[in-house]
Amino acid sequence: MAHTSEPGAVQPSTRLTSFSHGGGCGCKIAPGVLSQILAGSAQRLPVPPQLLVGIESSDDAAVYRLNDAQALIATTDFFMPIVDDPYDFGRIAATNAISDVYAMGGTPIMALALVGMPIDKLPMDTVRGILAGGESVCAAAGIPVAGGHTIDCVEPIYGLVALGLAHPDQIKRNRSARAGDVLILGKGLGVGIYSAALKKDRLDADGYAQMIASTTQLNTPGQRLAALDGVHALTDVTGFGLLGHLLEMTRGSHLSATVRLADVPCLPQAVHLLEGGCVTGASARNWNGYGAEVSLDAALPTWAQALLTDPQTSGGLLVACAPETADTVLQLFHDEGFERAAAIGTLGTGTGVTVTP
Repeated sequence: MAHTSEPGAVQPSTRLTSFSHGGGCGCKIAPGVLSQILAGSAQRLPVPPQLLVGIESSDDAAVYRLNDAQALIATTDFFMPIVDDPYDFGRIAATNAISDVYAMGGTPIMALALVGMPIDKLPMDTVRGILAGGESVCAAAGIPVAGGHTIDCVEPIYGLVALGLAHPDQIKRNRSARAGDVLILGKGLGVGIYSAALKKDRLDADGYAQMIASTTQLNTPGQRLAALDGVHALTDVTGFGLLGHLLEMTRGSHLSATVRLADVPCLPQAVHLLEGGCVTGASARNWNGYGAEVSLDAALPTWAQALLTDPQTSGGLLVACAPETADTVLQLFHDEGFERAAAIGTLGTGTGVTVTP
């Protein structure tokens, strides 16, 4: 199945996804394994007072105070192909990387490209197509690709270092939610499911278009959300799935969460594809890493666990806000074209996440 996102876009003779053992944010190291790897790192590393956000709370980016009015947001993200079209792969990877700046409430200012390619196996036009896709997204975000680094490697890898700015008082962390907050999700779930279907040649042209539209939509509402006092915590949903990133929020905030499955937005074909067996291996790894902290209502459909643990590449923003601010947040999302944004649950005292029908 060939897909072209730009007139003249290069279609590779070999499928890009055939080079990678995992695609998109499904490449992430499983959450349980990552916790073991990073155990004790925060205690060993020096922490200057200007470092407002480091690795201590699994937040989306590092934040360094420059002065009383500016803080620098720094993040990086890269992965193997999730689609075969080079231009689309570049767009998705760049959108995903820049998202972490928006998830902190920041405004992107610059990017550096991270490129690893099997130069002896991929045509130069394919590599150029990947870079062009990334550059197009950076242009849409209003930032330059000011440099980067390249290596020759076995699997195609592309991503960005993304830098942004925000006022130090408006940084939105993932651990500052409050009991009673409403949870709002900005994009529909299902990117990993669609990716699994694509690899099995079971994703039709409409499904592919839905997947690309979601994964290349910049999470620009993060900039405006930062200015709302009623927005208490913010993160984006990526490789650990909705439940994984929500658990990072609840752990850091010392709260519990209740999610209503019926209110969770999905991409249009997600449930149908799930019922047909299009599930990623990363979904099971995610559940194995944090499932003990999740209570699933017995009345839930059999596919609920796979959907809620589905790894999202360039997923939506997850917002914790005061109840009286929820309508404002939803309107902000809808005004910027996030038509699937929805309130999906609430935060309360206690620990863990409960999912109800």
